[in-house]
Amino acid sequence: MRTHTLKDVLNKKIQRLILDGLWLQAFGTPGRKGKVWLFYGAEKNGKTWFSILFADYLAQSESILYVSAEEGLEESFQDVLMRANVDVMNKKFKAKGKGVSLQELDDYLNTRYAPKICFIDNVTVYVEELKNGGLQRLLKNHPDKLFIFIAHEERGEPYTATAKMIKRLADRIVWIQGLVATVGGRTTGGKFIIDQQKAMILYGSDITE
Repeated sequence: MRTHTLKDVLNKKIQRLILDGLWLQAFGTPGRKGKVWLFYGAEKNGKTWFSILFADYLAQSESILYVSAEEGLEESFQDVLMRANVDVMNKKFKAKGKGVSLQELDDYLNTRYAPKICFIDNVTVYVEELKNGGLQRLLKNHPDKLFIFIAHEERGEPYTATAKMIKRLADRIVWIQGLVATVGGRTTGGKFIIDQQKAMILYGSDITE
């Protein structure tokens, strides 16, 4: 077993996501390698919208893969892309639709120019493959990746035991309700309003950016 001095630990260089503005306020300066994040919330509350907004922002400087395993790449996903006003000319932002197995995703992420940040929408689609050590194998196989999982909510918690396990491992956790994303985890956190006008209708004037 190898040990490290505290000086070695403090001198270790950590690759971090380059964030600014509201994203920096909410997420801080997280490491970008070997990390797991979780975005979760009830249906029709803005999970995919928020995820696409963040993916589009990250794609300004990072290569992104968005696996739309639940909605696919059809009308509803196209609608979210338009609502998020994504940069359709940005070739760093790539998407995959339904029918991609976890093994196929694993193989793709091993290719030379595979993106370093992967959004998996939704945990429910991969629940069987992620069980029994599947999640740990995926993370172990890709220590240079940041995985952002999107999950449904049930009774205020991520839906399925696998999603709850991801929450326990997550470096950043985002709970999305009524078009407001509340950021927690290993950060000071904050709120991100996905749609200011609609959020005001739901919550009144008590929301700050």
